[in-house]
Amino acid sequence: MIDWLQCMEWLRALTHNMVCAGYEQGGRDACQVLCTGISAVRAGGKGCCGVGCCGNRCRMLRSVCCALSGALGGFYCLVVSATGLANGPLCQDTSMNWRYPFKEISYLGNSTLWDECVRPAQVVLWNVVLFSVTLGLGALELALCGVQAVNGLLGTLCGDCRKPTERQGEGL
Repeated sequence: MIDWLQCMEWLRALTHNMVCAGYEQGGRDACQVLCTGISAVRAGGKGCCGVGCCGNRCRMLRSVCCALSGALGGFYCLVVSATGLANGPLCQDTSMNWRYPFKEISYLGNSTLWDECVRPAQVVLWNVVLFSVTLGLGALELALCGVQAVNGLLGTLCGDCRKPTERQGEGL
């Protein structure tokens, strides 16, 4: 996390709802996290875990770690989406001031309040649709990663259900 005031110097559009994360020197991004997760989830093969039952358990444990990482991402998406829906959009109101007019009131059930935002046009509808979709996708990601974490944990503790003769010749 980078200090908010320092980040505000770099990015003038930063608002109080945002956080600033990364490295001051740059050069690192989310792709490095994705590549690690993708390489860790392999179906079979020798890899660093080896062949056989112990290798399968090792890969299942790595699958649990990746699922938990994905679950954290899903939870973060839920929090950001819920905050975006609760606060409403930053817009120019009828008195021509840029502010969050719905921060103190509930606007989701009363679409007549949406006329409070003059510019950008239809920003309230856009805000509601965007954050509703991301809220649903975050919940789906959290659920799927939770199921995968349980599946991987069971595979780690119990092993796979194949007979030793079915595992022969396994690997790359």
